[in-house]
Amino acid sequence: MSKTVVGIDVSKETLDVVLLVKEQRRERSFRNDRGGFGQLVSWLGQQQAREGHVCLEATGRYSLPVTKYLYEEGVKVSMVNPARIKAYRDSQLKRNKTDRLDAYVIADFCRTQNPPTWQPPSPEVEELQALSRYLEDMDGQLQQERNRLSSGIESEYVIHSITDHMAYLSEQRKAVMTAMDEHIAQHEELKQQSELLCSIPGIGKLTAARLLAEIVDVRRFDNAAQLAAYAGVTPRQFYSGTSVHKKSRMSKMGNVHLRKALFMPAISAKKNNPVIREFCQRLEHNGKLKIVAVGAAMRKLLHLVFGVLKHKTRFDPHYAKSS
Repeated sequence: MSKTVVGIDVSKETLDVVLLVKEQRRERSFRNDRGGFGQLVSWLGQQQAREGHVCLEATGRYSLPVTKYLYEEGVKVSMVNPARIKAYRDSQLKRNKTDRLDAYVIADFCRTQNPPTWQPPSPEVEELQALSRYLEDMDGQLQQERNRLSSGIESEYVIHSITDHMAYLSEQRKAVMTAMDEHIAQHEELKQQSELLCSIPGIGKLTAARLLAEIVDVRRFDNAAQLAAYAGVTPRQFYSGTSVHKKSRMSKMGNVHLRKALFMPAISAKKNNPVIREFCQRLEHNGKLKIVAVGAAMRKLLHLVFGVLKHKTRFDPHYAKSS
């Protein structure tokens, strides 16, 4: 029996949908709002596709609402890293790019690759993630204003406006950080996990909160390598035959928020974490560039994060060295 699959190309305002069943291809478009979600589910029922597999790209604020709606309606739904869809499209030699064609590629990916079903985060993790990403946005705005201030602006009015905005953002940032601390303190599991993460040299309370927000649930991953791949900190190698030997690079095909949360802690861990310090010293002694060592430190740090969360034990440098 042929598998029924549905691909959805998500944009800010619309959902372009392609349904593949047997040898047939059916197409529709819906609004990207709750009214459109309801119409989509009704249409799936009319097409006898409620028991099928729906797939869409993980595009944050645009794809999450429809994904949650479908999940709550009992529809099997998967959210996939856009990089995987792009790689699949390229492998199929699809040269054109339209919303309907993208939806077809997503449906075909779902049919051939059978991606895992999406599971919603717990309400407390969802709230922590919202706070963490809001804080990340404010950090970006603060950096933009710093850049403007150092760009040679001479207008007193503009300088005054920028400094006022920076002061406001700094106060808001403090308020969000306080809200994150209070939120973690109110939920025992998050509190315990945060304490475990903070036992790792290089990780403080803010980084712990960001890691918990993006990892969501460490039980989703069978091993540390899977978590590293999810973050996009695994090396990407370029070897072909005897003539092509390019330098390995970080894949960066994963959760960008998790990757950002690891960068500064990895630099700190290079100095203060005995396991990572020795690891990076060996790399640099063998000729690796310092920036390469930082990337490796990010990956190693995430392995330690996986270990303390998975085994619910505090960081032990002697155990970590032997593992």
